[in-house]
Amino acid sequence: MRLLGLDVGSKTVGVAESDPLGWTAQAVEIIPIDEEAGEFGLDRVAELVKSRQIAGFVIGLPKNMNNTEGPRVEASHHYGELLVEKFGLPIDFQDERLTTVEAHRMLVEQADISRRKQKKVIDELAATLILQNYLDRHGKLVQKL
Repeated sequence: MRLLGLDVGSKTVGVAESDPLGWTAQAVEIIPIDEEAGEFGLDRVAELVKSRQIAGFVIGLPKNMNNTEGPRVEASHHYGELLVEKFGLPIDFQDERLTTVEAHRMLVEQADISRRKQKKVIDELAATLILQNYLDRHGKLVQKL
C-alpha cells in the first residue's frame, strides 16, 4: 500500500510517495496547477495513482501558528474533496506548520544548492516532510486511512 503526500499551493502541488510498507516518504515531483482557472493537475495525479498503485492521500493542512484556519486550509480541504470525487480513495490531513520553513532550512544547509534550484524542489521536499511526519505519527502499514 502506497500513500501520496501532497503539499497543495495555489500554483503547484508538491508530491511525495511512501514505500509499500509505509515507513518512508520520497519526493516524486511538482505538479503545476492554476487554482484561478480551475486546473488542479488531477490528470497527472491519476497517472501517479495508477502507475504507483496508490491507496490513499495525505494532504498538508497549512494551519496558522495559533491553530486557526485560513484560506489555504480551505483550499487544501477543497483539493481533498476533488480527490475523493475523482478517485474514491481515502484521504487524511497532516498539520504542515513549519514544514516549508524546515524544508528551506534543510536546503540552505546544502551549500551547493542554488536559490533557483531550491525554488524548484521546495514543494517536493515539503510534501515529503508532510508524508513522513504522517507516517511517523501513525506507524508502519498505516491503517487510519
